Amino acid sequence: MVIVGDGAHNFTDGLAIGAAFSTGISGGLSTTIAVLCHELPHELGDFAMLLQAGLHVRKAVLFNLVSAVISYLGLAVGIAIGQHTAYITPWIFTSTAGIFLYVSLVDMLPEMLHTQTERQQHGALGIFLSQNLGFLFGVGVMLCIALFEDKMHIDISF
Repeated sequence: MVIVGDGAHNFTDGLAIGAAFSTGISGGLSTTIAVLCHELPHELGDFAMLLQAGLHVRKAVLFNLVSAVISYLGLAVGIAIGQHTAYITPWIFTSTAGIFLYVSLVDMLPEMLHTQTERQQHGALGIFLSQNLGFLFGVGVMLCIALFEDKMHIDISF
């Protein structure tokens, strides 16, 4: 179930990146950075979960790689949809943002609550501060990307 859910999630990530690149390179790069920041801890968590379930390292890496390749299919679909039907692109972004929020709440919130109740006697303030500072840092990065997206210029000439 972890691999199937992660594959569907990766498809929507690729869909968002493809739709963003079809509207412009700065939007595509900012969406790619957002997806990277979102996916790195998610994929590491899935890898750890597969190892904990008893899979060998090679098999866990292979399954994670297979689910990650599905994002390229989403990328192709996102580019095709974004180039031919521009009115659907905002719906893709809205759906992907909702999926990002859903995944973060379903995956991270229970673990944060479990950690907090487990170590309540030993540094509850430190756990609270680290979790909230991490959350605020992520919000700050996303806010900066949203505010300065139009001012990002990329020169690819050599």
